[in-house]
Amino acid sequence: MRPVAPLPSAGEVFLDSRGDGRAMRVSWHAEADVVVLSLWSGGTCTGTFRLPVEEVPDMIDALREGLVRSYDVHRARLTQVDGPRAG
Repeated sequence: MRPVAPLPSAGEVFLDSRGDGRAMRVSWHAEADVVVLSLWSGGTCTGTFRLPVEEVPDMIDALREGLVRSYDVHRARLTQVDGPRAG
């Protein structure tokens, strides 16, 4: 088995809501002009995706749009339960 590579200095780790040691690492690799998204189970990398740096803004836009839609859905549910809020 190959040793686990340390996370580069420019990156982040996100824990999976299901637990069980699942995580996603996001690491910038400027030397290759990519952002690597890697999926982890405990200390084992189970898959990677290399996103070209020029496509990062599109991914950020997709995440932002999904977040806005989820807020709108949540707000609509609260309005149905609580009624319209003043202000």
